[in-house]
Amino acid sequence: MLDLSHWQRPPQPWLGVFTDIDDTLTTEGAITADALQSLTALKQAGLMVIPITGRPMGWSRDFAQTWPVDALVAENGAAAWLPQADGKPRAIYQQSAAVRTVNWKRMQEVAARIVREVPGAALAQDSAGRETDIAIDHSEFTHLPAAAIDEVVRIMRSAGMVATVSSIHINGWFGDHHKLSGAHWILRELCARPLDQEWQQWVYVGDSTNDQVMFQHFPHSVGVANVRRFESQLSHHPRYITPSERGAGFAEFTGHLLKHLT
Repeated sequence: MLDLSHWQRPPQPWLGVFTDIDDTLTTEGAITADALQSLTALKQAGLMVIPITGRPMGWSRDFAQTWPVDALVAENGAAAWLPQADGKPRAIYQQSAAVRTVNWKRMQEVAARIVREVPGAALAQDSAGRETDIAIDHSEFTHLPAAAIDEVVRIMRSAGMVATVSSIHINGWFGDHHKLSGAHWILRELCARPLDQEWQQWVYVGDSTNDQVMFQHFPHSVGVANVRRFESQLSHHPRYITPSERGAGFAEFTGHLLKHLT
């Protein structure tokens, strides 16, 4: 991972920034003033800004409504909020309502098994807002040891689910979506353009293992400094790393990007 002094501009103009939320924009569970101002500065510079999070639709609606973003992709790429002129964001989904209904029942059965079989395992406190996945808390309001996290992942995968570990939760779902497919999907929805032709003109910023598919595919990927917590677990690392952690790190990245915008 290179420090930001090695930053290189693409041959074509920057188009936008995809970013994780928890422990990337937020610090101690809340977005910091410098991170929020950074989102505003990116928008004022003419860049698109799209957070992509493992958090649920119910939790993220207010942020899509109040933050300066073009869209907010939730539940690891399964769904998104699109800001509207009337201030009421519109929800869109990759899966049909019928598929979501069937999957929901199956996911609740897996969640019940995890809570029953893994000592200390509990549903994340934001579970009421989830529509397409389940989340087990490992570091937000409780603490699960590494062996328990591994067991939760094993149970999810044995049931045919995709399972990923973020900085706070273990998420599981049925379907082939993930943060990267969510990025492709939302750009098609917003701009009717293929992301494959624009890799060099976008940046991804993240902090944990569920960001590594983005680190792998974006030539300009950035980890805020707390990504080092997961460094040994990453198969694909961000190309660059900020000096500071969480929201302060995101603000450092933004300042550097804007300084080298042209």
